[in-house]
Amino acid sequence: MITENESVPGDLSDQERDLEERAFLALDTRRDAGLEGLVGNLDTVIIATEPDHLVPSVYELLRYTGLSCVEAFFEQDFQSYVLSVPGSASVIIRSRDLTGNPFIEINKARMTAPLPNTRLETFVFDAKNLHDYFTIQKERGVEFLTPVPVESENYSFIQTVPSRFTGNSLGFIEWYGKARNYVPQRATSIAPDIAKPSYRHLSNISVLDHTATRVRAQDRVAAILEFIALTNYHYDFAVHVKSLNSITSVARRNKDDFAMVFTSGIKRFTNYAESGPTEKFIQNYGTRVHHMAFRTENIEVTVETLKKDGMAFLLDLVGSETEGLRQIFSEPSQNTLIVNEYIQRYGDFDGFFTRNNVERLTQATERQ
Repeated sequence: MITENESVPGDLSDQERDLEERAFLALDTRRDAGLEGLVGNLDTVIIATEPDHLVPSVYELLRYTGLSCVEAFFEQDFQSYVLSVPGSASVIIRSRDLTGNPFIEINKARMTAPLPNTRLETFVFDAKNLHDYFTIQKERGVEFLTPVPVESENYSFIQTVPSRFTGNSLGFIEWYGKARNYVPQRATSIAPDIAKPSYRHLSNISVLDHTATRVRAQDRVAAILEFIALTNYHYDFAVHVKSLNSITSVARRNKDDFAMVFTSGIKRFTNYAESGPTEKFIQNYGTRVHHMAFRTENIEVTVETLKKDGMAFLLDLVGSETEGLRQIFSEPSQNTLIVNEYIQRYGDFDGFFTRNNVERLTQATERQ
């Protein structure tokens, strides 16, 4: 679907039609392979940090979102904290032994040298019949980090190798029973030792609404099709901002579920003067998740209170209740490199984004 009231050059219209056709074919192929219905909504995101940034990263999210720390554990190679808020995907923040990181090459970029092990690494989705899913995808040529699913008392888990298009890995977890205990076999569970500040405004910040991954212009179509092939999501629409050499593409399951957003250039990078903020971001930071967006109520008061508590922002609030939503980007975290977005949706607005908001938010990334 081309954005409303947006005229797009012929070659871009052709690309969009081609993507829509190939996305529909991907849905048919997924169904014919027996994958339909095996993958559900987002369960968890996994963020890796440097060891000395782990506790500051956890506290930062406790201080600036609605997330609370519910679990912590040690493994041979990892130390992890589990953060959650009712109705939302959980966030696992962890640091690893600095050997054997499968993301290390992807993490190398102009601005990431001080934090070589830091990124949002993995999106983990609910699954059923995980071993069937694994077998089918393995036969289709999908590569995984382990030869078979990892088994625990509470779940089975498998994840793909990092994507060459996005740098992200996708994980799939099948839970046994009602327990949501992420502690792996042979790990040591500990009581969470990081307290959440008791700030009233944090109750206004709730579930993870979407994340946005920056991908290269030439990889946009492949990144979206890869994601569709691995999940039960579908390609929904794109917002094209020609003046900023930017396309923001949205994949969704249902209206109220977590959405996966891909932001790319319209044309591939040529130089810093002409290529636009998205392609410049990739030159500086590589392909990676740029921001996590949290649904927020009373957004004006909440943002002003976050400012008083030390959070800095890349721009002022954009949008309005009349337009259906308001949004804002924080400055990127010095611990995770991730931007927090706060987003309030009003009434029955179903546009997901507005072009004006997308344009202003995209432009703000030039300040990173």
